[in-house]
Amino acid sequence: MVAKPLPGKRGKKSRRVRLADIAETCGVSLSTASRALAGEKGVRLEIRQQVLEAAKIANYVIPTAVAGQKVILAASSAAMIDYVRNQFTLYVLEGLNERAHALGLEIVTRPIADKREELAVLREAREDPQVAGVLFLTVDDEAMLEATRGFDKPVVLLNGDDPFMRLSSVTPCNRSSARLAADHLIDLGHQRILFLMRPGRRTIERRYEGWQDALQDRGLPLDADLVVPVEDWLPELAAAAIASRIETRGLDFTAVLAAGDSLAVGAMMGVQQKGFSVPGDVSVVGMDDLPQAAFQNPPLTTMHIPMREIGSVALDLLRDNLSGIPIPPRRVELACHLVERSSTGPRRGLAGVN
Repeated sequence: MVAKPLPGKRGKKSRRVRLADIAETCGVSLSTASRALAGEKGVRLEIRQQVLEAAKIANYVIPTAVAGQKVILAASSAAMIDYVRNQFTLYVLEGLNERAHALGLEIVTRPIADKREELAVLREAREDPQVAGVLFLTVDDEAMLEATRGFDKPVVLLNGDDPFMRLSSVTPCNRSSARLAADHLIDLGHQRILFLMRPGRRTIERRYEGWQDALQDRGLPLDADLVVPVEDWLPELAAAAIASRIETRGLDFTAVLAAGDSLAVGAMMGVQQKGFSVPGDVSVVGMDDLPQAAFQNPPLTTMHIPMREIGSVALDLLRDNLSGIPIPPRRVELACHLVERSSTGPRRGLAGVN
């Protein structure tokens, strides 16, 4: 029997082809069609070929069987430090492991601190036939990204992106997220909004760009001295930076947008240490929406980042790349939303400014 094209109506958009359509076209049961496409035993060779041909004609995406295979998760030093301190990495891994369990995949974690360790991971992945692909978590180093060029198994970045689009990646939409956070503060009347950041990563640069977007769109000045950098993500460093600024300049701002919840917590500490209140004198917004944000004093307004979804979507991207169908690298950015709590309020005026 020769597989025939599935029926359709000319001039109308084709509906999505279902497995049931393939089975009906070939005159077999749904379970037989499913087993034929999955390459399982118990299906005659001619039936399997017929089902595969019908799927090909209909442009039906054949599910990729990945159960029993392994995926290496190469975690950078930054990811491991975050795992201990702030839990962002923890929730990404939870989403990844939940999806891996559903697909029957084993996640093997390898720490990588430099290019030498990365090359060792790629060599392991290449030589082990059970390894389906590699996930890189929180990697920005261009030399490390360059080393994956031409690698013969799928590679996907989590919580990072490849500026040259050689690799697929999954990340929160950091730029729009910071834009929404800054817009919230501007809508409350704030104009002097500090951006508190730990420079270095592209994801944080995107958040910085979102803060700039909001100020420029509203016609507010983009003074360089509104950016407050710190050397690490520790709350005490953020507290010291904010307290020092108030000591030397007075309270010349009414709001702080921090590039992460830990810095936002530090900003509130610094403001309060100098005798001012949050949100009475200064509104503070964080980014991440870690569970502890709700238990701060006051509870922290923050942007919710879909951390678990970063892990699960990355695994689906890698699985898509195993289908055998040529797919160009894709950058998936997940939407974020504001969680409004008590650390933000209307602008009351600038205290300490002549």
